[in-house]
Formats: sequence, C-alpha cells, structure tokens
Amino acid sequence: MTITAAQVKELREQTGLGMMECKQALVEAGGDKDKAIDILRKKAGAKVEKKAARTAAEGVISIYISEDRKTAAMVEVNSETDFVAKNEEFQQFAAEVARLVAESNPGDVTAVQSLALNGEGKTVAKALEGLIAKLGENMNLRRFVRVTTPGQLGEYVHGTRKIGVIVELEGGDKTLARDIAMHIAASRPEYVSQDQVPQPVIDKEKEVYAAQAKESGKPENIIEKMVAGRVNKFLNEITLLGQPFVKDPDLSIGKLVEKAGAAVKSFHRFEVGEGIEKKESDFASEVMAQVQGN
Repeated sequence: MTITAAQVKELREQTGLGMMECKQALVEAGGDKDKAIDILRKKAGAKVEKKAARTAAEGVISIYISEDRKTAAMVEVNSETDFVAKNEEFQQFAAEVARLVAESNPGDVTAVQSLALNGEGKTVAKALEGLIAKLGENMNLRRFVRVTTPGQLGEYVHGTRKIGVIVELEGGDKTLARDIAMHIAASRPEYVSQDQVPQPVIDKEKEVYAAQAKESGKPENIIEKMVAGRVNKFLNEITLLGQPFVKDPDLSIGKLVEKAGAAVKSFHRFEVGEGIEKKESDFASEVMAQVQGN
C-alpha cells in the first residue's frame, strides 16, 4: 500500500510526532489512521493520545535576533492550552527552535523538524515528541519566518508571548526599530505602504464607497471626491506608514521614519492561533465526558 504525504502530514499534525514515525505507523496499520494512532501511543509509552478533536491553537511566539541585528527568526509553536504555553520548558523549546532557524536557514517546517538541538542529542521532532509525552498535550511547530538585511532588524514580543513582530529598517536605530515593531503588534497593519496594496483590494473599496455615496444624491463630482477621501482613509488604516503612531497619535509612522532619516523595508507579524479554527465546546459536557472516561 502507498502511503501519501498528505496522510503522513495529517497524522503528524494530530499526534505531534515525527514524520518517519508517522509514516512507519501508517505502513504498519495498512493506512488506517486510527490504528496508526494506537500504534504510536503504544510506542510512546501510551502517553501520546488520540488528538483528532483537540486543536492546538494556544502556544507562544518566540524570536531570535543576532547580535549584529542583521538576521532574525520568528516561530510559532502551538499547544492545546495556555497552561502548557506558560510552561518554562515549552517556552525554552520555542526559543531554541527560533535560534536554530536563524542559524540554519531551513527551507520549511519539515526541514526544521530534522535539525539537531544543541546539547540535546536529538532532533527538533524528537524533542517535541518528548514534550508531548511529558506534558500530555498535542503540540506542533506551526510556522516560521527568517529575515536577513543589510540594514537592521527590530523585534517585539508581547508580554504574554502571543504576538511577535520583526521589522526591517534602512537607517534609524534600535529604539526606532523597537517602537515600530511595538506599533505593528498593536495596530495590525497589512502592508508597509499604499503602493503595496493590490489594485483589486482598492477597487473593491471604491465600489462599496461609490454605492454608499450615490445614495446621498450629491453631484457626481462631489461623489468622486467623497469616494477618493474614503479610499485614502482606508489605505492609511491598513498601511503601516499611514497609521498614527501609537505613542504619538499626532504623528504618522511615515512622518516618524522620515524625521529619523529611515525607511521601513518590510515587517512580519505573528499572532498565536490566527487562522486556526478553534473548536467550541460546552464546558459542563466536557467535564462530564472526562468524568465518564471519554
């Protein structure tokens, strides 16, 4: 029987175990996912549970930045509960993975899994498997980004480690870079500048605003000005340079970097669990299920 990459990926996401372990279990189980999970549970000392209905949507963001501030990496490592996300060993694992990504430049998450942890004598995948067995929750390395620049990088991780930002600057200093990274964490810009906004996005907003403006009954030339004003306001709201600086709302980020003789080249913002569909459950029913041993 042929085991597909998609089958391996699905099983790996549900169990948090290594790619090869999952593939071997699927082969042994004849492609039956539930049987493969049982095989993996037995091999992991019965501590890796069946997690098909358990979403790992909590976790931490961790950032590593080199001393010269030319290279940085940011990772999101997920857990099922915030309780485990606050575990020191879990957070240390995330920090070590961020360092490995920065230093090794892996191509994808699968490549990260095979990297060796310094002093651990095991791969990232094996270390994660050990954490799953020890802490009893599904966990996974969801994503990462690695940035290099001839300029300088700034970073910010929110106190709860739920939001992380890397920003790339040309010119400026470390304080400016951190201030802008903090602003991005709070204000969620989608683009650096207006020229990066795709035309279809702008056209859609124009269409909506034009329909609204026509209901006012005003002359066409006035409607055009109204639409242009609303579109410009929209673009300022979704672009970093157009947003008012969180520390000084009278000053836009664009004016802030201009005064410093700097330029923002790029940014990356991660928020734990964004885009993951969290399963809603009734707390009383969940407790009852646990009492009944389900």
